[in-house]
Amino acid sequence: MSGDQMLDASDSRLLTNHIAVSVVVPAFNEESRLGSTLKQLVAYMDSRQTGYEILVVNDGSTDKTVEVANQIASQRSEVKLLGYEGNHGKGYAVRFGILRAVGDYVLFCDADMATPIEEMEKLAAALNSGADIAIGSRDMRGSQLDRRQSVIREIGGKLFNRVVRLLTVPGIHDTQCGFKMFRRSVAHAVFANCQVDNFAFDVEALFLATKIMGLHVAEVPVRWAHQEGSKVRFLRDGTRMLLAVWQIRTTRYKPGSESKLELRSR
Repeated sequence: MSGDQMLDASDSRLLTNHIAVSVVVPAFNEESRLGSTLKQLVAYMDSRQTGYEILVVNDGSTDKTVEVANQIASQRSEVKLLGYEGNHGKGYAVRFGILRAVGDYVLFCDADMATPIEEMEKLAAALNSGADIAIGSRDMRGSQLDRRQSVIREIGGKLFNRVVRLLTVPGIHDTQCGFKMFRRSVAHAVFANCQVDNFAFDVEALFLATKIMGLHVAEVPVRWAHQEGSKVRFLRDGTRMLLAVWQIRTTRYKPGSESKLELRSR
């Protein structure tokens, strides 16, 4: 099977111990919804009849996030809890999980499941069509917003995206949707060079992929519904993210020696 062809449920060559997809879920104080999210993920991934793993990355939670994850992990070996001391930020958590993922393809999604896991198939189709990275978008023709954010958050998000397009990744409408999929070799190469730990990590990953590594990113319209309980604080985190975007734009990155062709062949 070609490295560029994603396993699906109809493939007769499936091996139960082969991990086709790794799903990385960063979690900080997610006790109220993590259990439901993991059950949804397990049910859907089971239905695909391919090997998978779900990596929950605990980012220093102070509630019962760890207990919830461990309870489900004790019943399902595909669910694994990762973690470290202290709270380092969503970017750090996503990077920590992705660099430990072993699936052929790596998806990261938010614990609130604002984008339904079924939308993964759209991203997989984009990768199978030749993209190196497929990202969910809430701001394209074909996107379906079942429940919108507040007006202030929407305006703030659009302004942030304009700054991002101006300084870092022109042409990408929505860098911040928490639903992105990579081939493992690409994911590891990109995130091994990331430095941003806060909510602007998506911008850095896409900047590295497109501007430094010359990889092709497909932006895919997806379903999305705003969920209460966002960890992003408009003023505090917005300021930090803008500063991070400027840092990304002015940093001289020195990624590894792997070429685009080498990454695509693995």
